[in-house]
Amino acid sequence: MTTHQIIVGDSRNLSQIPSASIHLIVTSPPYPMIEMWDALFTAQDPSIGTDLSSGNGEQAFLKMHALLNSVWSECDRVLVENGFLCINIGDATRTLNQNFRMYSNHTQIISFFTRLGYSVLPDILWRKPSNAPNKFMGSGMYPAGAYVTYEHEYILVFRKGGKRIFKGDARSRRQKSAYFWEERNVWFSDLWEINGTSQSISASHGSRSRNASFPFEIPYRLVNMYSVEGDTVLDPFDGMGTTNFACMAANRNSIGSERDPEIAALALNTLSTTPETLNRVISARLTQHRTFISNLSQEEQDRCYPNPYHGFLVKTKQETSIKIDEVASIVREGHTISCQYK
Repeated sequence: MTTHQIIVGDSRNLSQIPSASIHLIVTSPPYPMIEMWDALFTAQDPSIGTDLSSGNGEQAFLKMHALLNSVWSECDRVLVENGFLCINIGDATRTLNQNFRMYSNHTQIISFFTRLGYSVLPDILWRKPSNAPNKFMGSGMYPAGAYVTYEHEYILVFRKGGKRIFKGDARSRRQKSAYFWEERNVWFSDLWEINGTSQSISASHGSRSRNASFPFEIPYRLVNMYSVEGDTVLDPFDGMGTTNFACMAANRNSIGSERDPEIAALALNTLSTTPETLNRVISARLTQHRTFISNLSQEEQDRCYPNPYHGFLVKTKQETSIKIDEVASIVREGHTISCQYK
């Protein structure tokens, strides 16, 4: 069984979560210097609004990151030694006082976790394909007046302390949680091309007009890459609960923290789904693997190994222990959802 909880509150104070109880953090925070988040940052530090109004972008930028750093400090407290932290962040471009420039959000975050002593691991570029004909910025065809258009964001990966050691039950859970050979080749590439997701929120919910969610595939990959079944995953900027949903499908526990009670309520309603919804995700993953195996030559298939749990072939011995459990039931009690697995 796994449990999935959404805490309503400011993630600068995660006192409801015990220290060293989280194995993995997967999140996408508000991006400093992106206009849709100005009001949120200003509500926490009114001087940010003053800086923006006066055109002092650099000061506003640093103050926004100071607010994020308070959340990162709480993340450090609750994360276990040897745990991982994955942050989806994009850099920002903005014009203030008629001066166009880039604000490098990802380097600010890297600098903070470097100061905390974290290991900075290879990051991932998430490229969101766009075919918009007017996506380019600047003076069109004339030199020295146009700007490169950003179509990527970063997924930063950090580790707290040294390499995680698995013993006893944790070792068997790790073996059961292995990923497929072909998944490894895609997931551990440094370039992910994944379409974005719908950002709209029903007009009846007036807290904000966009949910700023990342697509399900991103947390689902990261949860499978950097945790094992039974671990607990935190998203301190939970939004619509996409990380929770990924954990439900991946047989991990999860906690989300969301400051907006309306958004939290929407997330809980979304997570209160049917087992069939999650099992479609699991079934698609198994089907993709069967298709991969069927496309191998007979000679290649002859070199594969049987997986006794699912009755198909796998490329490596490490994959013979993979057992992906379907969801049997989903029960909601207040702000907590429980999943039972078959």
